[in-house]
Amino acid sequence: MVYPSRLTSILALCVLLVGLAACNERSPANNNAPSSAAASPDTTEQGAPCDPDDGSIALPDGFCATVVADDLGTARHLAVQDDGDVYVKLRETEDGGGIVALRDTDGDYKADVTKRFGDFGGTGMALRNGHLYASSTTAVYRWTLPNDALVPQGQRQTVAGGFPRQGQHAAKSLALGGGDLYVNVGAPANACQEQSRATGSPGQDPCPLLERHGGIWQFALGQTGQTQMENGRRFATGIRNAVALAWHPAQQQLYLVQHGRDQLHSLWPDLYTEEESAELPAEEMGRVDEGDNFGWPYCYYDQIKDQKVLAPEYGGDGSEVGRCSSYEDPVVAFPGHWAPNGLHFYTGDQFPDRYRGGAFVAFHGSWNRAPKPQAGYRVSFAPFEGGEATGGRSRTAFPAARTSAVRATRSTARWDWRRGRTGRCICRIRRRAASGASPTPATSRFQVARSQGTSLALIVPPTDRQLRQSYLQAQPAAGKGELHLAG
Repeated sequence: MVYPSRLTSILALCVLLVGLAACNERSPANNNAPSSAAASPDTTEQGAPCDPDDGSIALPDGFCATVVADDLGTARHLAVQDDGDVYVKLRETEDGGGIVALRDTDGDYKADVTKRFGDFGGTGMALRNGHLYASSTTAVYRWTLPNDALVPQGQRQTVAGGFPRQGQHAAKSLALGGGDLYVNVGAPANACQEQSRATGSPGQDPCPLLERHGGIWQFALGQTGQTQMENGRRFATGIRNAVALAWHPAQQQLYLVQHGRDQLHSLWPDLYTEEESAELPAEEMGRVDEGDNFGWPYCYYDQIKDQKVLAPEYGGDGSEVGRCSSYEDPVVAFPGHWAPNGLHFYTGDQFPDRYRGGAFVAFHGSWNRAPKPQAGYRVSFAPFEGGEATGGRSRTAFPAARTSAVRATRSTARWDWRRGRTGRCICRIRRRAASGASPTPATSRFQVARSQGTSLALIVPPTDRQLRQSYLQAQPAAGKGELHLAG
């Protein structure tokens, strides 16, 4: 098992999408920021120019960005066609559609055609064998997508439905792999207490929510009209909410990154300090096999102790392991409350070799790390070698669980981002041509942790509740190996 303080080669890319400024808007630099020469459009290895300010994203050396589209809505997940068409799933319907289709017609990587369709919001999105899959909060649908067509033709079909309506953790993220459809059904609770989020209330044992929630359900990809209770198989359980769900194509293996529980101190003040509650529990990345149980709500993973421990609702004291020794451990444990919302395994050939087969994890950031600063506004990269997550002990590469993520102190740089109109953009990240490097623009408010001259971690300090509700997702264009960010 690898946890963040032991990751040695991590790329983090982050784009701020809601509540601050448009992605292509410039602003004066902070007085403490390094000077920056006037930037001109940079050329990538594919020949198309990047934006002069890289879409206001701070990027590692050797990468640049282009704003594909702006002000689309609150995006959740992306899907990218082989020909570069981009599909954006919106949290809610806006301007007549819950899905936005984008097409570049002149080769500059910017959307020249924008179409909207779908009468529902949601999260999950995928492309496979001439079909576009998308989920609402209660079903997964598909449309036929003919060759060269930007928008689907014909009526949508229900692939899997009958999921329970719920007030929280309702997102039905999805993954396609091995001829099957995998759907996350989040648990509509924090810790399955007898009185929800009440101080000192014990947990229900067994937790009745696990019958239809708190797990991954499996369906046949080629069938329609399936329902959770009649056709779905509970593939894995004990998972609070895995919005980040993906199939590793090389391993033929399902992975997830789940949202950990909240409020250890406010619910159990005699057992946890505010500082401990700000850091715990970990956001767990797990390898998922049929029949796996990850232990929610009975257990959580303590990345400081490096073990799964019994939750206080079930008699735990912060150290006792008990029944938790029988549950699955994570392969990577990220700092608490970062809120992972996207997972993608890089299989392209454009980025350097060290990225191939590794995992990009997108976080939308915390709301409950007080009294410490909020954190997690980033997209991070976790390397894999030989099918396993790898890493060392570099705290600079990835701030340790005991270290405030938004106060990295090693070789940091800061920039300001002027507030302006709402910015909701899709950005394409590409490898920069060797001869075309330009200075990092002073247009955004990031802290950049560096190790041996390579930017490894980007953090956006939160400024308001809108920022804390921003959503991020990473997705490369098939065949080109580029990375798309949206929110």
